Amino acid sequence: MKSKGGKIISTSYEASAKVEMNEWRRKMSKNPSMTKTWTKGFQTKINQRIPERVHQTVASAVRSMIETTLTGSDYVTTTEPLKEGTLKEREEKLEETIRNYKRTASIEGAGTGFGGVFLGMTDFPLLLAIKMRFLFTAAHLYGFDPVKMEERLFLLQIFQMAFSGNKNKQETLARIDDWEGFTNDFPGALTADEAMDWVTFQLEYRDFIDVPKTLQLIPGFGAIVGATVNYHFLDLLGEAAKHCYRIRWFTDDRKNPAEG
Repeated sequence: MKSKGGKIISTSYEASAKVEMNEWRRKMSKNPSMTKTWTKGFQTKINQRIPERVHQTVASAVRSMIETTLTGSDYVTTTEPLKEGTLKEREEKLEETIRNYKRTASIEGAGTGFGGVFLGMTDFPLLLAIKMRFLFTAAHLYGFDPVKMEERLFLLQIFQMAFSGNKNKQETLARIDDWEGFTNDFPGALTADEAMDWVTFQLEYRDFIDVPKTLQLIPGFGAIVGATVNYHFLDLLGEAAKHCYRIRWFTDDRKNPAEG
């Protein structure tokens, strides 16, 4: 164990983490397979059959989540970013956090899915809130302060890595790989409109969740779908958060992130 630029380095764990991170990066960088391309076309046809009010609910929930993430204090806690600790110690806390949020999301999905269309549609904004609270917590564990605009925008990049198609994942990963360079390219304060393609963000998320979440609207059966899908979505988000913050951990050794 050694200290580097204000960070406590646990070399054996970090070596393993770097291997896992690079494998995840390669997986995210792969072009879509023929199966996925066909699935995307099939999903587009399914989307055309989904009631418009479902699409509107998702769009409204996404817009509200974005606005709250960028300007609100709903997800901000009194907890300070974690200033000390090895990557291993931080990620042990992260894994516990992921488990807790997966349970919460699963219970919420089962409850709303049991009630059919009316309760099922309330799951969209509730699940988004759970996802964003998790991301704010993850930022704290890695020592970053999500009160800052650039950190809030980074959380939305993680969100895109978890819930978008391959092409958008590759573009988002390129920004994450050089996040400091990306944010420094702007002469003034980084704004949301400069950092995000809102139309793509919304459509990618909608396409990702539409089919499984629509099944949740079926009374009774929707409870099983809601619990399973919500658990899986938090698992995907947890994996994306872990590796995206690992990228920053390994590329910014100059200072403790909480001091930036």
